[in-house]
Amino acid sequence: MTDHKNHAEHAEAHLREKHLMLDPLPRGRMNEMVMESMRHITWKFWVVFGILAAISAYGLFYSWGVMIAEGLGVAGVNRPVYWGIFLVNTVFWIGISHAGTFISAILRVFKAEFRRPFTRAAELMTTFGLVQAGFSIFMHMGRVWLSYWLMPYPNQRLLWPNLHSPLSWDLLAITTYILGSTMYLFLPLIPDMAMARDRSTGWRKTLYKILALGFRGTEGEWTHLRNAMNIFAFAIIPVMFSVHTIVSWDFAAATRPGWSSTIFGPYFVIGALHSGMGAVITVLAIIRGTMKHMKYFIRPEHFDAIGKLMLIISMTWAYFFFNDYMVQWYGGDKWTKQLLHFHEAGPMGWMWFAMLVCNVVIPWAILWNPKWRSTPWLVSTVGIIINVGMWFERYIIVPISLTINRMPFTWRMYQPGIEIPLGIGTLAFFALLYMAASKLIPLIPVWEVQEGQMAHELKKFGRETVVTVSELE
Repeated sequence: MTDHKNHAEHAEAHLREKHLMLDPLPRGRMNEMVMESMRHITWKFWVVFGILAAISAYGLFYSWGVMIAEGLGVAGVNRPVYWGIFLVNTVFWIGISHAGTFISAILRVFKAEFRRPFTRAAELMTTFGLVQAGFSIFMHMGRVWLSYWLMPYPNQRLLWPNLHSPLSWDLLAITTYILGSTMYLFLPLIPDMAMARDRSTGWRKTLYKILALGFRGTEGEWTHLRNAMNIFAFAIIPVMFSVHTIVSWDFAAATRPGWSSTIFGPYFVIGALHSGMGAVITVLAIIRGTMKHMKYFIRPEHFDAIGKLMLIISMTWAYFFFNDYMVQWYGGDKWTKQLLHFHEAGPMGWMWFAMLVCNVVIPWAILWNPKWRSTPWLVSTVGIIINVGMWFERYIIVPISLTINRMPFTWRMYQPGIEIPLGIGTLAFFALLYMAASKLIPLIPVWEVQEGQMAHELKKFGRETVVTVSELE
C-alpha cells in the first residue's frame, strides 16, 4: 500500500514538473519573475545589441542610402531577372510572420492549451517580420520616394495607381495584415501592461500606464477584452491565408514557365507556416536560454508540441511541392520542362537538393522521435535548417526561375550585389527589434498562463491520476 502511494505521488510530481499548467506558483511570484526577466540586462546583452545595431545601420540604412544615390544598377537585377533577393526576402518575411497568427489565433480558436506561454513571442514575430517585408518591397522599388504611387487614392490628374502591378497587391496585403496583427498583439498585452504598471517606477511606469489604457481588471473589462480577442482571432485567420495567397498570385498570375500553377496559393501558405514554425521554435530556444526565469515558463513539452506541428507541416509541404512538380513536369510545356531540369542540373542545382534535405529529410529524420523533439537545442537547430531550406525555395522560385524564359537569347544568371548586405540588414534589424521588445514588454502573457493553471487540475479516479481541464468564463 505504501509503495503504491509513493508511486502515485512520484507520478503526480513528474506530471507537475513536466507540464506548466499543472505546476502553478503564487500569482505575485509569477508576475515578479516576468518583471525580473525584463529588468535583468547584462553586459552580454549590450554587446549583442550593439553588434546588431551596427549591422543594421550598415547593412540596412547605409547600403540602402547607397542604392538610392547610385540607382538600382548597384543591384544584380537585370534582364531577364528583374526580381531578385528583395522579392525573395519579401516572401520569406511574410512567411515568418504567419507563425504568430497560426499559434495565437488558430490554436486559440481550437483551445490548444500548450500555446499559452509563447503566444506573445509568436505575435511579435508577426509584427516585426512584416516590418522587414515592407522594407524589402520598398528596396525593390528603387525610387522609394515615389512609393505613394502604390496607394489607391484619387489624385489631381484623375490617375489611379496600376492595380495590375503585384507591388500594389503586396502593399494592400501587408498593410492590412500588419494593422490587424498589431491590434491583435496589443489586445492580450493590456492586462500585462497593467501588471507591469503596478510594479514599475519612473518612465517605465508612465509608459505602461499609457499602454494599459486604464485597465483595472474588473469583470466588465475582462468581458469586453475577451470578446474583442475572440472577434480578432476569427477575423485575422482569413487575413493570414489571404495575404500569402496574394503573394503567390504575384507569380501564378504571370505566364512565366514554372509559375503558372493553380496550387501556388495553398503551397505558399503551407510554406509560410513551415518557415514560421521553424522561426518560432528558434526564438523560443533563445529566449529560454538567455532570459532569466524563462525555463519555468517554456518547457520541453512546448518544444515537443511545436515539433509535432513542424513534422505535420513538413509532410504537407512535401505533398504540395511534389504535386506542383509532377503536374508541371508532365504538363507538356517544353520551356517549363527546361526550367525544371535547370533547377536540378543547372549551376544552382545544389540549392534545389539542399532545399529538399532541409525541408523534408532532416525534419522527418529527427522530429518523429519524442525525446529528440523535447530537446530544445536540437529541435531549434531543425527550425534554423528549415528556414534555410525555405529561403532556398523562395530563391529558386524567384530569380532562378526567371532565368529560363521563352527567349533563350536573353538567358542570364542572376548575380546579387548590394542585395546581400541589405538582406543581412533586415535579419539584424528583426533581431534588434526583438531584443528591444524583450526588455520593454513581458514576453510571457502571464495572465494567460495563470488562467490556464486555474483551469487545469489533477484528479484521481481509482488508482489513476488524470488531468482535467475546466471551462473558464
